This record gives sequence, structure tokens and C-alpha cells, in this order.
Amino acid sequence: MVLIHLDEQLITICHDISLELPADFVGLAIYDHDGNHLKWKYAVGNRNDKYKRIVVRYGKGISGHVIRSGRSMMITSFPHLIIGKPTEYPIMLAEQLIAAIAVPIYYKQSPWGVLLGGNRYKYSFTSKHLSLLNKKAQDIEKILQNCID
Repeated sequence: MVLIHLDEQLITICHDISLELPADFVGLAIYDHDGNHLKWKYAVGNRNDKYKRIVVRYGKGISGHVIRSGRSMMITSFPHLIIGKPTEYPIMLAEQLIAAIAVPIYYKQSPWGVLLGGNRYKYSFTSKHLSLLNKKAQDIEKILQNCID
């Protein structure tokens, strides 16, 4: 019952972000420490359900880089000026994203996931957008403490 409530809260936050950024797509990937990979679990603005089948290795793609570094990442014109190959960014390919901004989410001082907002056109996210996404990541961290602890 608590997990259903958690799912609803996380989807609501993703929806709110899609309106506030603005973003065509907002997704939340969860880090699996045992498997050392990330899986996209929640999304709004998705064009299909491919995101549910995407698994990204630690350090690869936008979510893997964010988890590994513990820092935010922005892409303004995918696939130009990225680290690695475009195929290492499956969420960008699956959702046809050109621009994205992503921040880490922590639970008990450990990486828990990645919050991503993206657009299907070239876009430069600002420091204001980054602040908004970081605030939403902190909101998710508080929800995790209340729902999981």
C-alpha cells in the first residue's frame, strides 16, 4: 500500500516538473546497487513504453554519468558534444530527445536515482531550471525518507 502511494507521488512530481521546466519528457531512473545499473521506472510525456525496458550501466549515458559523478548534467543538442557514443544514451534515442537536464537523487547518503527532464527540440536549460530540478530531487528524497523508512 505504501509503494502505491509512493508511485503516485513520484508520478505527480514528474508531471509537475514537465509543466514547470518546461519539458516534453520527464523521467525517473532508479539505481540498482546490486546489478550496478539504472532502470527507468517513472515517466510522463513518453511516446511509448520503451523507457521501461531500458537498462543503463553505471557510468554510461546521461543517467549513468549523473550517478557516477553525483553531479548534474545537461545536453543541449543531442547527439553533438556528448561523452561516448549516441547508443549509450538509450533514453535520448527512445524518446527522441535533443536536449536534457538531469540531477542525482540520494537516499540515506547513497545514490538512489536520476531525475531527468528533456525536450524533443534543441533547448538550453538555465541555472533556474537546474535549481528547480534540484528542488524537486530534494522533494523526492524527503518522500523516500517518509515512505521507505
